[in-house]
Amino acid sequence: MHDAQHTNPLVTVDNLVKYYPIKGGVLLKEIASVKAVDDVNLTIRQGETLGLVGESGCGKSTLGRTILQLERPTSGTVSFQGQEIQNTDPETMRQLRKKMQIIFQDPFSSLNPRKSISQIIGEPLLVHGMKSRSQRNDAVEQILETVGLGKEHMRRYPHQFSGGQRQRIGIARAIALKPEFIVCDEAVSALDVSIQAQVINLLKDLQEQFNLTYLFISHDLHVVEYISDRVAVMYLGKIVESAASEKLYQNPLHPYTKALLSSSPMPDPTYKRQSLPISGDVPSPINPPPGCRFHTRCPIKRDVCSKEEPKLMEHQPGQFAACFFAKSE
Repeated sequence: MHDAQHTNPLVTVDNLVKYYPIKGGVLLKEIASVKAVDDVNLTIRQGETLGLVGESGCGKSTLGRTILQLERPTSGTVSFQGQEIQNTDPETMRQLRKKMQIIFQDPFSSLNPRKSISQIIGEPLLVHGMKSRSQRNDAVEQILETVGLGKEHMRRYPHQFSGGQRQRIGIARAIALKPEFIVCDEAVSALDVSIQAQVINLLKDLQEQFNLTYLFISHDLHVVEYISDRVAVMYLGKIVESAASEKLYQNPLHPYTKALLSSSPMPDPTYKRQSLPISGDVPSPINPPPGCRFHTRCPIKRDVCSKEEPKLMEHQPGQFAACFFAKSE
């Protein structure tokens, strides 16, 4: 783990909003919108891993993609190394692409089945100016070695690899341009548990070797705990709690975080954890509840929760929660 407490922010997200319009009627007017990311503030410090956790459909992948400008934000700003990037011209964006990469969830669909491994990993190098094929092949060989694959894999195609190997190829492609910031979007969710550990350890080793900064998106709380320095919890387009990893897991403040932790299986059968059940499904992001978005499922809600929206506030040093009744056990 890194002591990223006192380093400068590499990525800063201010009031970020991403809505997807829903069109209907004869004239295809906008009749509603999916509020995927709704007023999110985040900082990711140089050299740290920020874990982003939440149930499916809470907007965490959209947040990751919007930070990288793969999706254009509806409003709000994203800064990388102090420079706002949401309205940059194509050439500046091309240069920024070298510094920011993504590893996708499904290592099968994110690799082109018609291209060999040397073409897949060599493509970003070619796009960014490495014209010589022999130079590219040398670089690809070196990158493959870094992720635990060999020279003999270069001429093969994605279907000839296992899921874990394919994800290593995805990681190799992401690090080919020596980026500084990588979004890992559910990067181990599609893998067997035994392979997950190998890939996570590889990501940690690469972080040390290349001084990488990660935004690690996952719904698996244990994986996030193992890899992250800090964790942010997302619910229906909003960040509801954030803290240093150890603090958040030992002493969650928000009822949603408590419920997520109590529903996550523990490897120790003797461990007694306080159960905090939540009922029902996540409401629709098209029409989120008024006030606190979690109040429809919250076991400790009171009248104020459906009327006023709680702000993300610092309740304990370095621990933020958006809840009127946030408290430690």
